[in-house]
Amino acid sequence: MATDFRLKENLPDLTTRIVETYFQHATINHLGHCPLPSYDVVTAATEDLKEILYPGYRRRSSLHSGNVAYHVGNLIDRLHDKLTLQIARSLCHGAGKDTQCNPEQRGHFESLGQKITIEFLEKLPTLREMLAKDVEAAYAGDPACKSTDEVIFCYPGLEAVTVYRLAHLLHELKVPLIPRMMTEWAHSRTGIDIHPGAKIGDHFFIDHGTGVVIGETTIIGSWVKLYQGVTLGALSFPTNEKGELVRDIKRHPTIEDRVVIYANATVLGGDTVVGHDSVIGSSVWVTHSIDPETTVTLKNPELRIRGANSDG
Repeated sequence: MATDFRLKENLPDLTTRIVETYFQHATINHLGHCPLPSYDVVTAATEDLKEILYPGYRRRSSLHSGNVAYHVGNLIDRLHDKLTLQIARSLCHGAGKDTQCNPEQRGHFESLGQKITIEFLEKLPTLREMLAKDVEAAYAGDPACKSTDEVIFCYPGLEAVTVYRLAHLLHELKVPLIPRMMTEWAHSRTGIDIHPGAKIGDHFFIDHGTGVVIGETTIIGSWVKLYQGVTLGALSFPTNEKGELVRDIKRHPTIEDRVVIYANATVLGGDTVVGHDSVIGSSVWVTHSIDPETTVTLKNPELRIRGANSDG
């Protein structure tokens, strides 16, 4: 490698200038405080959880009735330790960025982290029942699907919904940061953005999936089907007298049971309700409530086709 070592003489000065920015822009660094949750550990724990939820489909395929209990027991034990520490770190951070982790405080947050971890892990059997319904909905809703195995192996919608459902449990247990870390990791893998605060019923299916956005306060019923590019978003962002965004209000729509929303449709607003058994067509923009059993579509545009033998 050809290197001019004289040029490296400037690196200490560059380092000093970079470090100075840490004190000028302190909102984008985290120094001298409790450690934050580890992104790598949280995503590894999520992979472990998927291994438990779908045994035999992920990293280890040679599972059978004689060894599955040992395999799952090992994963559960490992998850207990990982999640206890990561949740403790997130709770410490959530209590205030300037909280110093002395031994007494660290023990307090780790005790809370363990309690929440056990409560979370206890919910996994029930979660598997919910995911089985999501797999059923995907198989029932896609004529191209040949088996439920194909759904579990291949469908990004199930991947995103699985991580969402795990993150939602942690969100409901008031765990800061980690649920968003999980769903944004799934977003980067699938192109599907589901906020962990959304409330989604059983038999939920996202077909194809890329570009789907489901906001924090969205409520979705049972047997709902979304296609790619669907946005369930906010109509506007109200502010208070100081000009700050008002949080903790319902900003996103409610989608009732057995609704189908086709590709690139947009449904906005916290007061917007799409009634049960309705169909929202492709590229529709909805900002007010839709009665049950209603079909909403755009009027077909006029097509112009030009070619050698056309008059267009």
